[in-house]
Amino acid sequence: MPSGRKLVIVESPAKARTIAGYLGDDFTVEASVGHIRDLPQPSELPVDMKKGPFGKFAVDVDNGFEPYYVVDADKKKKVTELKRALKEADELYLATDEDREGEAIAWHLLAELKPKVPVKRMVFHEITREAITRALQATREIDDRLVDAQETRRILDRLYGYEVSPVLWRKVRQGLSAGRVQSVATRMVVERERERMAFRTAEYWDVTGSFGHPSPASEAHEGRFDAKLVQLGGRRVATGRDFDDQGRLKSGGKDVVHVGEDVATAVAAGLQDAAFSVLSLETKPYTRKPAAPFTTSTLQQEASRKLRMGSRQTMRTAQGLYENGYITYMRTDSPVLSSQAIDAARRQAAELYGPEFVPDKARVYASKNKGAQEAHEAIRPAGDHFRTPAQVAKELSGDQFRLYELIWKRTVASQMADARGSTASVRVAADVPASPALAESGAQGDTQAVFAASGTVITFRGFLAAYEEGRDVDRYAEEGGARKGDRETRLPQMAEGDDLDARDLAAAGHSTSPPPRYTEASLVKALEERGIGRPSTYAATISVIQDRGYVTARGQALVPSWLAFAVVRLLEENFDRLVDYDFTAAMEQDLDAIAAGQKDRVAWLTQFYFGDAARGPDAEGLRDLVANLGDIDAREVNSIPVGDGITLRVGRYGPYLEGPGEDGGEPRRASVPEDLAPDELTADKAREILEAQPDGDIVLGEDPGTGHTVVAKKGRFGPYVTELLPEPDLDPDLSAAARKKALAALPKPRTASLLKSMQLETVTLDDALRLLALPRVVGTDPESGDEITAQNGRYGPYLKKGTDSRSLPSEEAIFEITLEEALAIYAQPKRGRGASAAAPLRELGEDPASKKPVVVKDGRFGPYVTDGETNATLR
Repeated sequence: MPSGRKLVIVESPAKARTIAGYLGDDFTVEASVGHIRDLPQPSELPVDMKKGPFGKFAVDVDNGFEPYYVVDADKKKKVTELKRALKEADELYLATDEDREGEAIAWHLLAELKPKVPVKRMVFHEITREAITRALQATREIDDRLVDAQETRRILDRLYGYEVSPVLWRKVRQGLSAGRVQSVATRMVVERERERMAFRTAEYWDVTGSFGHPSPASEAHEGRFDAKLVQLGGRRVATGRDFDDQGRLKSGGKDVVHVGEDVATAVAAGLQDAAFSVLSLETKPYTRKPAAPFTTSTLQQEASRKLRMGSRQTMRTAQGLYENGYITYMRTDSPVLSSQAIDAARRQAAELYGPEFVPDKARVYASKNKGAQEAHEAIRPAGDHFRTPAQVAKELSGDQFRLYELIWKRTVASQMADARGSTASVRVAADVPASPALAESGAQGDTQAVFAASGTVITFRGFLAAYEEGRDVDRYAEEGGARKGDRETRLPQMAEGDDLDARDLAAAGHSTSPPPRYTEASLVKALEERGIGRPSTYAATISVIQDRGYVTARGQALVPSWLAFAVVRLLEENFDRLVDYDFTAAMEQDLDAIAAGQKDRVAWLTQFYFGDAARGPDAEGLRDLVANLGDIDAREVNSIPVGDGITLRVGRYGPYLEGPGEDGGEPRRASVPEDLAPDELTADKAREILEAQPDGDIVLGEDPGTGHTVVAKKGRFGPYVTELLPEPDLDPDLSAAARKKALAALPKPRTASLLKSMQLETVTLDDALRLLALPRVVGTDPESGDEITAQNGRYGPYLKKGTDSRSLPSEEAIFEITLEEALAIYAQPKRGRGASAAAPLRELGEDPASKKPVVVKDGRFGPYVTDGETNATLR
């Protein structure tokens, strides 16, 4: 290895500190702190580029989709530091993570630092002394195919977001976002809620009892077991699985009997003194294999189930464990273990549990995902010799320790022997005497009732001694759903024909359950099974859909907001291909093909954005799809019928109900409580909310800053919000004049009119607090030093700087306008009552008669056309 100073660049300071401890004094380790460059916002482009080919996306779509990158503003100092360190180095090692993202970071560093010394790409999937030593001896070049794949994803997401999101801004609400994976994930959560809303409950009954030998012949024959009615008159008794979501028996109920309360009660009563016998008894071997070592997806799922950790928390904790040398790289699609890791797991299992708990041959796991690429090994404890949880307990925080223990247990268990035992299934039967209730069900004469039970006995625990995989919520858990044989239950010794007695026979009613909502664990699993996105991005995706207000967590369940319903409906009706599950999965496969060098990224992006006319209308590109949208009825998109003439509308300031008014008068409106899930909003509940809407002051809540109650009122000049101040404690002996003076000196309640787009019935506390906080300070004019504020006035929203006022284009601009945008308005010539000259919405050309330019403008009462003299409203 050449002598001299060597500069190693990684992503994070924690990773840098750990690696530095394994390298010699001739190495300097620095952190880039993530990406140093990215696509800028179009508003951040240099002035001379804003009207050029990069102006819309910071990507030149007409010239090979060339991206324009800039160093992030908060990374300029870091880049300067890295360049300074590079001047002192004789070699540069780029040691960022080994996945696409890490490869792209290394490529950007190379492009920005422009090193004149030898450059080596150094990769590893764990941070141990042995791994770092091996990585130094096996450096390589930057993998351009991985960089292309990551860059294609970045450009694709920019095109998708910048073309589709503005449609959501115009038709649903400002500030919303659409994304290749986030929109599909949101659709999945909304579709599940739609299923719950359409669900109709079915009632069904069964009979349970306790069975055993009346006179046990030996100790083995002793004991009782619970069994449930499974067959009546030769037909299987219906359970929850036999009903569809409309409460009907599937397949018309052939060969299935739907037992109601009358029949179940009659069966239980008729069998009280019946003679039961063993109809059949089957015993078979039981074997259960351990789960594969963790991938990113399965780690997120299991941490959610067992540790109640969200995806974001899991990945943040795993990142800390990796960077400090406790586990291998946590972004991986592969369950494969290295030979050293297999040896370590088998050795540790034998030491802790005994040699009989380790199979003769090592277990080898293979990825089920064709596109598995991220890291090339499963998530496991770092090193060629694993540290037990007890050995690291004092070094790790609570979450870190719990996650490390989970990873350690799963890894060691994956190389342990199968759990073994036996499962016995028994069916016992007796005849039910004829009764009117049974006759109505179609039974003729005495009817045979068959009860069933099963029990599993584990004779060798195997891997279960170390670890048992968690499970998602089972819709049919009460019926002994998935993997019911895993529950250890011992049945007494029996043989066919043995007589049994029954006790505690009782009829029990049940209701079918709606499809369970997604949890973070089950959503991650569903996304992976459909091939949508990459597991390494699922934590970020779930965070985004929650941060955007599309989904909220209720315990472990993910509940979609009404806003999500509106967004998904708009996308389904106008961008159906972009939120189609198969199309999204196919895109992911194409991106994997680009990473493998099997597809050209420019050709692929060209087809995605511009389309392929040769393939017909179904191959329309994103550009034309957006351009040819046609009219979208925003009111319709944001409306969901509830029933009885009541409609839920997704307004700019939140969801509200709208129902028929009294005697055909103004419609009644009421806000929807935030804690009311969509599937809980029935027509009856909607009527209840509308009827509870008060006619007087509407209490919105308490200002957390002052503790004062905030209310909405109807006023002489329109609706407004105000705060209720506490009654003043004045001296009762004050004269009338002194009292009047004292009251005048007291602080006045803050008051603010509602914006035109707000309604008294639907205004929220957050809306009121924003209004009461006006005027909003936008910033200070750097030339004059005057403060610029945004306010709402008698003639509409406006800016004020000293005595100079300028109109704002919309009420929302009061809260959103930036200092840069405000200065741009003040840079325009003033016109009329503080209004600034607005640019036309569109230039139509010259009027052939008057020779004057005809333009479309936005006026006080909507858009209109004008030639400067004659105006005409557009309808």
